[in-house]
Amino acid sequence: MAFCIPNEEFRERVVKLQASMKKEGLDLLLAYGNEAEPQYVRYLSDYWPSFETAGVLVPVEGEPMLLIGPESMTYAADRTKIPTIRELKAFRESSDPEYPGKKLDTFESVFDECLQGRPVKRIGVAGLSLMTIGVYFALTEAAKNLGDVTVEKADQLMLDLRMIKSENELACQREAARITHLTFDYVLENIRPGMTETQVVGLALGKMHELGADRESYPLWVLTGDGSDQAISRPRHKIIQPGDMTFIQIGARVGGYASSIGRPVVFGKATAQQKSLIEAGYTGQRAMLDYIRAGLPAAQVAQKYIDVMTEIGYGDWLLYGPCHGNGLMEGEAPWIETSADFILQENMTFCLDVFLGNHALKTGLRMEDVIRVTADGVEDLTHYPRELFEL
Repeated sequence: MAFCIPNEEFRERVVKLQASMKKEGLDLLLAYGNEAEPQYVRYLSDYWPSFETAGVLVPVEGEPMLLIGPESMTYAADRTKIPTIRELKAFRESSDPEYPGKKLDTFESVFDECLQGRPVKRIGVAGLSLMTIGVYFALTEAAKNLGDVTVEKADQLMLDLRMIKSENELACQREAARITHLTFDYVLENIRPGMTETQVVGLALGKMHELGADRESYPLWVLTGDGSDQAISRPRHKIIQPGDMTFIQIGARVGGYASSIGRPVVFGKATAQQKSLIEAGYTGQRAMLDYIRAGLPAAQVAQKYIDVMTEIGYGDWLLYGPCHGNGLMEGEAPWIETSADFILQENMTFCLDVFLGNHALKTGLRMEDVIRVTADGVEDLTHYPRELFEL
């Protein structure tokens, strides 16, 4: 079975986006993305830029076009679900080559082609905070040439479309979860003291690709001993020692969709302090698995999590709420936190992400799994054991 989003679903996404644009009074929308954050571009086109950046230009009426840099035409044509592709120097790689003699489009020319003489007053950008200054200047200068036109952030317009996952998206997420689960098994079978954090990451990368992953969900990391209080990190050349508690973070990507599992492992017999921390993390996860369901206010869920962790004595180890969105990015909107103003709905998918860190002790852990919200609870997609791993 091929785990991918069919062409007709990409077309439906554009149609739904155009309906939202019409309702909001937007004449054009530029979905922008880069190599690290391709989500807005990939959602509409399935194209994932490499070296260069990219955009999808969507008029409120008519066909979208994929905007790429000057070097990616053959690559983009091989992958995109949007047949119309235009090359702009604004989307070039960061070393700023000039490409003398190469005929390229500009924002002015693609605006003319998209608008076909229709007036424009408002241009939205999804991914505005990701945009390079060069692309932003080229975009806003072109907008000025159209007259009294505003360029505004429009991330939420696309995020609203992406929050509820389709059956095709869920199939990709379940397969990514399956591969992540098997990869974590493989790592636990082969990890040992004397290996470096980078070597353990190598085990995971090799296995997940062998099992059929497109790519990893994010730059994987393993942290052993001191330094495991880092909420986001990269692997070091640090050697795993007997007695270390080692925090492992692994995620595979399938059909563009990300998964993730995080667990701590102790090399030897866990100390009382290590056991207490690990059990606290699992307590937080289990509380959320038992509590989350469609219809609950997200802020109420976040407060429940804080109350549970505070009651067991780990409230001051928290950095953020219990869940963040999961889909084309391992970490995407929305976040379940006390300031959230949305209601959980069926087929929202989240990373159930319990991070506990104490900087004074230089220790911490992340327990992470991917879940789907259902009418009466959750589906645990990664479904990894919650136990004390002593190797």
